[in-house]
Amino acid sequence: MGIFSSIKDAIFGKKKPEAAPTGTGPGPIGTNAPIGQPTSSAAVGVVDVENSLDSMPGADRLNWRTSIVDLMKLIGVDSSLSARKDLAQELGYTGDLDGSAEMNMWLHRKTMQELSRNGGKVPAEFLD
Repeated sequence: MGIFSSIKDAIFGKKKPEAAPTGTGPGPIGTNAPIGQPTSSAAVGVVDVENSLDSMPGADRLNWRTSIVDLMKLIGVDSSLSARKDLAQELGYTGDLDGSAEMNMWLHRKTMQELSRNGGKVPAEFLD
């Protein structure tokens, strides 16, 4: 599992496998769902990334909104230079892997973009 997957799982929560519908008995009461078909309550909703991060313990002390290091610390993912280098390579960073402000700002922006692409609701200011 890659660093980005760890970040995504920490924010979105790990997906639990759903039980396969058996097709026996009527659909849930009060729905028009065909027998054995999942209802909208079984559908995976969009995760509000900002709200999720703001509600985590320590969010008030860490600058997760602009710092990839603080974002990683907040969600309990290794924020060392080595881990950030791995994340940069995983996300396709082409600059020097030196932990520079440029690399870290790119990582934060790209991480937010990837969270958005993977079902997260991310404020527009994080996607610039």
